[in-house]
Amino acid sequence: MAVTKRGITRSAVLLVLGAYFLLPLVAMAEFSTRGANGTRSLESWSGIVDDPDLVDAILVSVQLAVTSSVLVLVLLVPTTAWIRLRLPGLRQLVEFLCLLPVAIPAIVLVVGLAPLYAWVDYFLGDSPLTLTFAYAVLVLPFAYRAIDAGLSAIDLRTLAEAARGLGASWGTVLLRVVVPNIRGALIGASLLSVALVLGEFTIASLLNFDTVQVRVNLLGKRAAGVSIAVSLLSLLFAFALLFLLSFVGRRRDASPANGSPEEG
Repeated sequence: MAVTKRGITRSAVLLVLGAYFLLPLVAMAEFSTRGANGTRSLESWSGIVDDPDLVDAILVSVQLAVTSSVLVLVLLVPTTAWIRLRLPGLRQLVEFLCLLPVAIPAIVLVVGLAPLYAWVDYFLGDSPLTLTFAYAVLVLPFAYRAIDAGLSAIDLRTLAEAARGLGASWGTVLLRVVVPNIRGALIGASLLSVALVLGEFTIASLLNFDTVQVRVNLLGKRAAGVSIAVSLLSLLFAFALLFLLSFVGRRRDASPANGSPEEG
């Protein structure tokens, strides 16, 4: 009987949460498919591919999501692992620095980043991909918490010392010991980074870069249906990416090479 009550409660919670997340998506789909005289039309959706500036903005945002995720992982994984192994006294200081972007409003970040981007534009050009540096700072708190939680879940010191005792270099320890053991944390950090970059508007707008959210804001003033269609497409892309990354993580964790029982 207790199990039945627990199951009913769980189903009710899932139903409420499902409705909470799905209703806005259904409303967006309904609005973006409205046609003339109460009919249904896919004109707003076809308008996405008919707008070359919008397509370019989507491609730029996807590239920024990838480059920002890679950059923050490359910076954080070896740094966090090294601090845990060799410099534990600096852990609180690094955690404080990594969490600072959460406490600083985006407009303040832009004011501080604007002079730096004058130099970035001078040396690297005015490509929107230079936003990678700003976005790496922006996603730092979320990626750090995910990676730090992953490292906390393993006996990093024992694993590293065992690998070093067998003659592995620090690079090998990092790539073949640390990374496979925190794969779930890396996937979570990547997902958070991608979701944050795809939804970011303030920094890109104030630094005059044309990303998908900036373009959606402009489209909302003259083609609301297209802007809603793009927003819905971005959400569906994020959900699909979440499902794909979770599926890949489960498949790799369940493979025999990752600790599942082997025959013989």
